Amino acid sequence: MTSPPASLRKPAATRTRATAPARRRRTPNTAAWIFAGPAAALFTAFFAYPLVASLYQSFTARRDGVDVFVGLDQYRRLLEDPAFLHSLVNTGLILAVQVPVMIGLALVLAVLLNQSWLRFRATWRAVFFLPAVTTLVAYAVVFQVLLRTDGGLANQLLHALGLGGVDWLNSPTWARISVVGSVTWRWTGYNAVILLAGLQAIGRDQYEAAALDGAGPLRTYTGVILPQLRPVVLFCVITSTIGTLQLFDENYVLTKGGPGDATLTPVVYLYKVGFQQFDFGYAAAIAWVVVLIIAAVSLLQFRLYGRERR
Repeated sequence: MTSPPASLRKPAATRTRATAPARRRRTPNTAAWIFAGPAAALFTAFFAYPLVASLYQSFTARRDGVDVFVGLDQYRRLLEDPAFLHSLVNTGLILAVQVPVMIGLALVLAVLLNQSWLRFRATWRAVFFLPAVTTLVAYAVVFQVLLRTDGGLANQLLHALGLGGVDWLNSPTWARISVVGSVTWRWTGYNAVILLAGLQAIGRDQYEAAALDGAGPLRTYTGVILPQLRPVVLFCVITSTIGTLQLFDENYVLTKGGPGDATLTPVVYLYKVGFQQFDFGYAAAIAWVVVLIIAAVSLLQFRLYGRERR
């Protein structure tokens, strides 16, 4: 076989340059997998696998020391479990009171922190945000000490004002109020900082235009500022709703779900079923029902927000 003429042959340097880009194109992909590999392995080991395993476990039951596949029996059992249904009612009551009160207080606080006349604004923002970085159990224990019936600071102040003491943690109504108060104290500043960031993203020209139209401060905020702040408010409402539906630390430390299951929440009930009764299949079913409830409530809030925008 004759070789091609010299004019048609590619020099060796040209062939080398032609194959070099192919090697350079393969190298970044390999490097990406090398760097992403540890993160992917950790994600699989500590998130993906437990997630799939818990879903499978929710369809099983422990019988004679062996896990047996029982289909939807655990979920049917949930529909007939008065303790679980009562925990949903408790969570709904806490959610209906705590989230609106907290978001309302956070809005007022964000407006105050956004005022130009306020001195040491950075310090005040840090002070109000500090409860959010406090350890959950630590601050719940502090509230437990403050709300003691005998010798608690809250009752000492009431006695100093000439009022009778309150059985904060042993009365069903006051126990719910105590949980709502502790959660509101911890997360109001956190939401206020987020809302403050939204307020600072609104240009000063919006305030000036409203003032030129004769709108007062209240009308400016309700008619001009709040409509532009709705996406941030929606974010705070959804995250607060999710946090309330997952409520555990405050209830467990303050009241352990009592008195008389007055502050029992699905996650506290999940803990009792899983780690006190060792019924892990039923506990997994409770966890997945809570996930579905959170997804449904979040979707409903998104839909309502979209309808208001339209």
